[in-house]
Amino acid sequence: MEFSIKSGSPEKQRSACVVVGVFEPRKLSIPAEVIDNAARGYLSDLLRRGDMEGKAGSTLLLHNVPGTEADRILLVGLGKEKEFREKEYRGAIATAVKTLNETGGFDGTIYLTELTLKKRDVAWRVRQAAIVVQETLYRFDQMKSKKEEVRRPLRKITFCVERRNELESAEQALAEGQAIAEGMSLTKNLANLPSNVCTPTYLAEQAEALAAAYGLGVEILERADMEKLGMNTLLSVAKGSHQPPKFIVLKYAGGKKDSKPVVLVGKGITFDTGGISLKPAPEMDEMKYDMSGAASVLGTLKAVAEMKLPINVVVVVPTTENMPGGGASKPGDIVTSMSGQTIEILNTDAEGRLILCDALTYAERFEPACVIDVATLTGACVIALGHVVTGLLANNEPLARELLEAGQDAYDRAWQLPLWDDYQEQLQSNFADMANIGGRAAGTVTAACFLSRFAKKYPWAHLDIAGTAWKSGKEKGATGRPVPQLTHFLLARAAGEK
Repeated sequence: MEFSIKSGSPEKQRSACVVVGVFEPRKLSIPAEVIDNAARGYLSDLLRRGDMEGKAGSTLLLHNVPGTEADRILLVGLGKEKEFREKEYRGAIATAVKTLNETGGFDGTIYLTELTLKKRDVAWRVRQAAIVVQETLYRFDQMKSKKEEVRRPLRKITFCVERRNELESAEQALAEGQAIAEGMSLTKNLANLPSNVCTPTYLAEQAEALAAAYGLGVEILERADMEKLGMNTLLSVAKGSHQPPKFIVLKYAGGKKDSKPVVLVGKGITFDTGGISLKPAPEMDEMKYDMSGAASVLGTLKAVAEMKLPINVVVVVPTTENMPGGGASKPGDIVTSMSGQTIEILNTDAEGRLILCDALTYAERFEPACVIDVATLTGACVIALGHVVTGLLANNEPLARELLEAGQDAYDRAWQLPLWDDYQEQLQSNFADMANIGGRAAGTVTAACFLSRFAKKYPWAHLDIAGTAWKSGKEKGATGRPVPQLTHFLLARAAGEK
């Protein structure tokens, strides 16, 4: 897809299709009014006759509108003007792009980016529009023998801004939006692959390809390397699988040499059966998404590298399958983590925290500015927060606030849960330093409490994306979250380092 930014009057645009909005009930947006004036009331006459009400998600495609240079004019319903917010804006962009892609025109000129949104400037609107275009047109069909054919697919989109002095900020926002969208696409592609393709070895190969493409430092630790380091909790999860585990480290050095890096840790369970604590069969196929944390930190690094951000970032991905088998860990087993702390494995399906705790200990060697781990960690987070927001817990309030603000800026929101010492008691074990589960109550919190015991030497935050990493049902597939939130966090950090 080719993108561009333009400032100019809508009736003068030579395009396959110009897109403008209509509010409910039958109120033209300002760009639509400009076209209506040039067309001597053509649009307002249509609205008066009831051809369109302006309801959100509705469209009306018009050909050869008098007084205009475009082949078509597409009217997109925006809903009620007083209720027009971020969600409605993104929905309108998605509706426009979907319709444009079905018209058979090669290009579209979109004036929805001129719409006013409370507390959202033109840069936000353009950045979000670029991301929504990717989300709308994204298809995962690489495993199908016959690809879905699109008649004369859309090739170029122009976003329009009201004033020429907005062009520079809009251009930068467009570049940022494209980078975030590319990072999200990588995340989706990795997560949507079946687990017989996307193995730990495959993830390591993709990390090496990413390093080669962007000049990143890369190191892949093998089982023997992990054994020497004492990563026994990670290896305990890998014991039941025939696939060898990998420990991936990627380094992006865009900042000053003496600047401490931000470390992103992504859970990379490429398939989770639950191990000996076997999961129920229904919907177990969705456990291929249990490496979405790994996919999202790789996608975030791609976005950072695309934007050439002046910041140092290290990505750490512990990756393995969690399978049952004769050599698999059993409930009641006790293992010694890389940190030296011992863990009683009461449930082998609480495996994500076991691979992450060794990764958090490993992260100490980078003397990080902060560490953020990303994981599809607990079903309890889905029960608590649904599929709307990501769960956030942290041992550092300023870091938590940064991530919350980044989520709001990105419209990829998170909600902070308490990380109080009161919950630590649930992890007590009679036989080891701690148990790997704390019971059903506050499952998301106790999982984070477990991880916090391995993250005491730096500011740390945990993102539980179990409810936001993928969708089930008819729209089944990876979402690409929380790449936007993480990228906005790093954008803000990089701006502070300039």
